[in-house]
Amino acid sequence: MPAKNSNKFYVKNSYYHIYNRGVEKRKIFKDEQDYGVFLSYLKEYLSPKDKKSLAERLADPATTYREKDKILKALRLNNFADKIALIAYCLMPNHFHFLLKQEEVQGIDAFMNSLATRYTLYFNRKYKRVGTLYQGVYKGVLVATDEQLLHLTRYIHRNPLILASQGLPLQILQTKPSSYPEYIGKRKTSWVHQEKILPFFSKTNRKLSYQSFVSQENETERIKEVTIDMDS
Repeated sequence: MPAKNSNKFYVKNSYYHIYNRGVEKRKIFKDEQDYGVFLSYLKEYLSPKDKKSLAERLADPATTYREKDKILKALRLNNFADKIALIAYCLMPNHFHFLLKQEEVQGIDAFMNSLATRYTLYFNRKYKRVGTLYQGVYKGVLVATDEQLLHLTRYIHRNPLILASQGLPLQILQTKPSSYPEYIGKRKTSWVHQEKILPFFSKTNRKLSYQSFVSQENETERIKEVTIDMDS
């Protein structure tokens, strides 16, 4: 029987909530380096690859052997910039959430398999472990409506508060590894596509802004899906 919320992702131009956690709820990010490495993989996979420029640098006699080696690795590396778009994300110690738009059939599946394999190899090498890192295959839910789409970004960005102890200020959302800073203008990242969400909100009226939307409480029940238990 297929796993609950598993999906073949055959639908083009559609949005999906993608998530997974560590096997036995173990941490998949133990320190800042782990978060940084995972984010660097996202950047490499989701930033457009300028093959022409890389080829020109490779052919340039002035390019050193070390630089050529890096260029060759960049040319061989998988790239998904034209297959999927990352709309929102949040990384927590033992799990992660993505909101992805699939531009090409099977784009999400290829991206997630490549990302999981690469990060698992890094993690196992660093912590001298063997075996799987994640609890089964990643889960995916098709986003059916604009309302669900908007509230899903809110749910993802509020994850640090949902799982944290009571009383933490909303400012904590800006300090955790997530796309929330891109949504409130604190950071610009070319491979995060908040522009697909922000037109639904006001730039001039604070009460109708995205930041105000995220600050509202007791709204997560409006996401019409069942997710796995993500206890920290």
